[in-house]
Amino acid sequence: MIRLKNLSAGYIKKPVIEKVTMEFEPGKVTVLVGPNGSGKSTLLKAALGLLPAMEGEVLYDDVDIRRLKRRQIARAAAFLSQSRNTPSIRALQMVLHGRFPYLSYPRYYGKEDYEAARRAMDATGSRPYENTNITCLSGGQRQGVYLAMALAQDTRTVFMDEPTTYLDISHQFGLMQTAKALAREGKAVVLVLHDISLALREGDRVGVFQEGRLLCFDTPGAVYQKGVMEQVFGVAIHRMDTPHGTQYYCTPKEAGDALFSPIY
Repeated sequence: MIRLKNLSAGYIKKPVIEKVTMEFEPGKVTVLVGPNGSGKSTLLKAALGLLPAMEGEVLYDDVDIRRLKRRQIARAAAFLSQSRNTPSIRALQMVLHGRFPYLSYPRYYGKEDYEAARRAMDATGSRPYENTNITCLSGGQRQGVYLAMALAQDTRTVFMDEPTTYLDISHQFGLMQTAKALAREGKAVVLVLHDISLALREGDRVGVFQEGRLLCFDTPGAVYQKGVMEQVFGVAIHRMDTPHGTQYYCTPKEAGDALFSPIY
């Protein structure tokens, strides 16, 4: 399990997140929400050791991340980042990059690496274009390839930063089904999302951030009852029970309110 204890991190000696304490439980989907610039992506990078802690600790099974080598971290946690380069490479070759933590240099892929890569592509629906150059794929198809690369890494924790970018509604549902399936396998899945309704509906735990601070970390029902999201996002959030489970949707707080201030 990965735990953050009073974690502060940021850039050029300026903290972006401050004194965050939370844990990512195996078998659970944790969703992080908050306005742009509230520290969600910074938190993921700090949890992966890509940003050093200014204060506090990041613990992997109670071991301080500063005592771990990059290969050890990469075998414990995978990361689907928000922005990525698009090299001219076949999709399968891109997914095989997820096997790097298990290979020595020079890298030679074995049978088990190809099997892991193809299983990951099956899980994300990207197997049909394994021999297609990813520069020829749509944004949504590329996202499936990058997710498969993260899954091929075969880690206990999977971090995804805004993974629904470029995905249409059908593929958003598919991604969340994949996240749930990974959790059922016992993995800890951590998602940064901007869709409040999706976060409340699909998350097992929801963390709400504002200006670098974790305001609330609880079950979706408890977060809804506390009204923290309404306070942070300035919208009204509604809940209703349906034959398909509890659903959430947002409206402006007051009828006729503008969502954006006029720009002059």
